[in-house]
Amino acid sequence: MSELVAIGNAGAAIRKANDEGRAGLVAYLPAGYPTIAGGVDAIKALVDGGADVIEIGLPYSDPVMDGVTIQRAAEIALAQGLRTRDVLSTVEQVASYSEVPVLVMTYWNPIERYGVDRFAADLAAAGGAGLITPDLIPEEGAEWIAAADKNELDKVFLVSPSSTDDRIALTTANCRGFVYATAVMGVTGARDQASDLAAPLVARTKAATGIPVGVGLGVSNGDQAAGVAAYADAVIVGSAFVKALDAGGAAGVRELTESLAEGVRREPRTFANR
Repeated sequence: MSELVAIGNAGAAIRKANDEGRAGLVAYLPAGYPTIAGGVDAIKALVDGGADVIEIGLPYSDPVMDGVTIQRAAEIALAQGLRTRDVLSTVEQVASYSEVPVLVMTYWNPIERYGVDRFAADLAAAGGAGLITPDLIPEEGAEWIAAADKNELDKVFLVSPSSTDDRIALTTANCRGFVYATAVMGVTGARDQASDLAAPLVARTKAATGIPVGVGLGVSNGDQAAGVAAYADAVIVGSAFVKALDAGGAAGVRELTESLAEGVRREPRTFANR
């Protein structure tokens, strides 16, 4: 797979940010929270605040990799009757709002239940850029990889501090868009300090691929974003946005996005491995 093909939709947006001498900001919120319409407004606030790539979470009933903040939001969304078609509608509304790439982040089970080929086609039709699949490994993802390739969708797989170099090479070879490097071991959630495992993981991942590497899990403020932006191609933020939404609604989401966007711009740098 050529780097031009591998860069994908989200990768192009991140590289555009890198060309400006900064890391990209990848921002996550779940669909359907606090309501379907309220969720759309909150996600649009991510765009308005300066996010370069949007991740829309597909709430799931057994979110074993998520911390309590995202778990609670997913439970509320599902209790209010959110369905996969509502997530796709959210994608469509956000994608039509701006040119910022919109990906869905989801556990694999809901995609299997919906139908892999059907979901890929419907996501592409809604204007979605691709899928982030935290519990799907490339060896078990042949059906998704084929469907994504057919519909020109990004395929974002994860690497972690425990990944071997061989595992990183295999994972990155199957990614399009960017590689999601989980900065800490364990479930998602904002943390007081960023993991010291993140920078070495990024270095190992960038040694295996020329596509962007984003770091997620734990960033909650502009200072932390600036720290991660010193070595990563993109900074990924999730739980902190849910907390901002709880505390201040869409306005609170936009305020935090603007702070994080300032953070990734704070120390201009040159990006290697291009």
